[in-house]
Amino acid sequence: MDSFNIMFIVLAVIIASCSVLTVVSRSIMRSATYLFFTLLGTAGLYFLMGYTFLGAVQVMVYAGGIIVLYVFAILLTRGTQDKLSENTKNKIVMSALLSLVGLGIFVYIILKQNFMELLSQPGNLALTAPDESVMTMSQIGQNMLSSAEGGYILPFEAVSVLLLACIVGSLLIARKR
Repeated sequence: MDSFNIMFIVLAVIIASCSVLTVVSRSIMRSATYLFFTLLGTAGLYFLMGYTFLGAVQVMVYAGGIIVLYVFAILLTRGTQDKLSENTKNKIVMSALLSLVGLGIFVYIILKQNFMELLSQPGNLALTAPDESVMTMSQIGQNMLSSAEGGYILPFEAVSVLLLACIVGSLLIARKR
C-alpha cells in the first residue's frame, strides 16, 4: 500500500464521517462546519488525483460558500441557539424509506454497469495523473465563456440569477422579522 492509497483512505473516512455528522447534528453551526470539512475532503481527492483546477474551484466556490452560509446562519438566525426540529416517528420512517430507495437505486446502477469487470482487471485501481493532452486551460476557459454549442455561459448565468434570487429572498424574510 503506497502513500496515495493511504491518503485516499484517510480522505474517504473524513468525507464519510463528516457527511454523516452534517446530517445527524442538531446545531446549524456544527452542520455547516461538518459540511465545510466534507467539501474540503472532496477538494483533497481532486488534488490527490492531479486535478488541481477542480480542487481549487472546489475550495474557492463550495468551501467559500460555507463561509457565506456561516454569515447567513449567524445574521439571519439566533446562531448556535437555533436547533433543528425534533424527529417524529413519521420523519424517521420516511427518511429510512427514502434511504432504502436511494440504496436500491445505487445498487441497481452499480449492477447495471460493468464496474465489476473493470475492477477485476489488474492495474485499474491505481490512482494516476490525468492525461495532460486531453484539454488545456485555455480550452477550458474558452468553453466556460462560450455561448456556442458546448459552451457553459448560459447555465452559469442561470445559476447566478438563481443565487441572486435566493439572496434577495432571504433578505426579505430576514427583514420581516
